[in-house]
Amino acid sequence: MKKELVKLAKKHGTPLFIIDHDKIRKNYRLFKKHLPRVQAYYAVKANSNQEIVKTLFNEGASFDVASYNEFMQVYEYIKHFEEKDKDFYIWDKIIFSNTIKDKDTLRKIKRYRPLVTYDNADELKKIKEHCDIAGLVLRLKVPDTGSQVEMSSKFGAELGDAYNLIKQAFGIGLVVEGLSFHVGSQCTNFDNYTSALHITSELFLDCRKKGYNLKIVDIGGGFPAPYDSQVPKFQKLAKIIDSECNRLFPKDIEIIAEPGRFMVATSATLISEIIGKARRDGKIFYHINDGVYHTFSGVVYDHWIPNFHSFKRGKKEVCAVVGPTCDSFDKISVSEQLPGNLQIGDYFYTENIGAYSVASSTKFNGFEGAKILHINN
Repeated sequence: MKKELVKLAKKHGTPLFIIDHDKIRKNYRLFKKHLPRVQAYYAVKANSNQEIVKTLFNEGASFDVASYNEFMQVYEYIKHFEEKDKDFYIWDKIIFSNTIKDKDTLRKIKRYRPLVTYDNADELKKIKEHCDIAGLVLRLKVPDTGSQVEMSSKFGAELGDAYNLIKQAFGIGLVVEGLSFHVGSQCTNFDNYTSALHITSELFLDCRKKGYNLKIVDIGGGFPAPYDSQVPKFQKLAKIIDSECNRLFPKDIEIIAEPGRFMVATSATLISEIIGKARRDGKIFYHINDGVYHTFSGVVYDHWIPNFHSFKRGKKEVCAVVGPTCDSFDKISVSEQLPGNLQIGDYFYTENIGAYSVASSTKFNGFEGAKILHINN
């Protein structure tokens, strides 16, 4: 593997972001194997590369989008299938899961009769005015303690307000199709899912008793990627979810999910190059040609802990790895155990960097992001 990575770096240059589509397919199939009742709507925000969308579509995935551009990115691919299949239904392939949408976006997606989420009364008024033929899914606030990225502080209706938000929607002529929640990204506290499913089922069944025929339960994302051996196995979580869904919800409903990180995190490897080396306050600083404004943006936005591996051996010591920009903030890690004998022109490789990395890359200081290389085995 290491020899192949070096060959690729020399052939294509660095930084080089290598996406293994076979790994994406394996992750998708693992999800479906252990959660057969759940339709996976890939969260495009995790990595919006069009080739990833294509691979997952061919596997049978649907898509979770959060903006008009993401919506159209997916639609531009699926519209060809829509033209061929008269029974094609956009809800089967796209959910607009951002609970807050601007007016212009709602006006533009109205023609597609989208499935959209909401979590407050003002959003209902906006949807009624600008996209009244949409199907609605109410997002609930649920526990997210211990997740790598928590969601409840920004999204989700309080349970005490939820029924009235459903009643209000129907009262103004809109149709609520179901309920959703999100336990937070990279959720390793499986009790969050158990609590969220119980909260959702109580409201779901209560709504049905009162005449509101809800049909969809969206269990969101948060499925943990196996960054290391400390992460609980997905199979264990899937067994809990599958059992609880079968116990708590009627058989006639559709259960969907929004996995993002789980699908792509382990699919990518980054090769970066040492462009400078200095000893500062007794510590070696390796300056590389990628940083937190680019592929390592997850260090800032995703609470991601980076990893660096060298191709050369040597006595290891605590080193810093920093990016190429002029901003002192551009420090990827100040405590990496790396050989101290590496030189300018040597490479690092970083694994499991497929999620929330290139998706947030900028052109700060005029630096281009990593070149993307697709591997389809």
